[in-house]
Amino acid sequence: ILETANAALDAEDARRHPGMEPGDYVMLAVTDTGVGMTDEVKAHLFEPFFTTKEPGKGTGLGLASVYGIVKQHGGNIYCESEPGKGTTFRIYLPAVEAEAERLPRRDEEGIVPRGTETVLVVEDEAMVRDILTRTLREQGYRVLEAMDGEQALRVANEYAGEIHLLVTDVVMPQMNGQELSERLAAVRPGIKTLFVSGYTDNAIVRKGILKPGIVFLQKPFTAAALARKVRQVLDMGDMGL
Repeated sequence: ILETANAALDAEDARRHPGMEPGDYVMLAVTDTGVGMTDEVKAHLFEPFFTTKEPGKGTGLGLASVYGIVKQHGGNIYCESEPGKGTTFRIYLPAVEAEAERLPRRDEEGIVPRGTETVLVVEDEAMVRDILTRTLREQGYRVLEAMDGEQALRVANEYAGEIHLLVTDVVMPQMNGQELSERLAAVRPGIKTLFVSGYTDNAIVRKGILKPGIVFLQKPFTAAALARKVRQVLDMGDMGL
């Protein structure tokens, strides 16, 4: 269930919402009818890499990414949940009185670089993988795709031609993007890698999942940003892992 509303918070409302200041906000609520959560789970909910799912079934970055995006925009997110009663997330973003900024049209963003190289896209989220592959094909690239690291290794092994670039999510079940990049580089020494993730590169480096100095694109990104970053990596010299 989705709900939106304008919310005017006074001092009493702000006291009930830690981290909030009195003022005008736009509220977005998302409610499900699932199993709910305990207080212990809620206490760790927005921590990076925290998950209650079975090993290999979740990355623990989804809500951490949402939290980071909301905070970057001056807002706050709150969770209401009880075991057996479902969960509601409420996001409060500061209301803005000014007119909305007009976004540039695609033809105003400048020329989007194209290419004809072969790119292997690895992403465990089907919808995101579809967007990545469709965007790159529209820019002229030959695109191979895989849903995880093991499938990517099989695709690379079966493909007879050169694979110029690996575009991979960082945190995936069974095998993370860094390990996949290293294993592919061992059998295809010329391949380059572009890592993508919903969390910041600094946070992932601190967790030891990625090495410093890698080439990284943070989600969400536009099609133009993806095309430019792909072209940038392909045009770079030899890249060490």
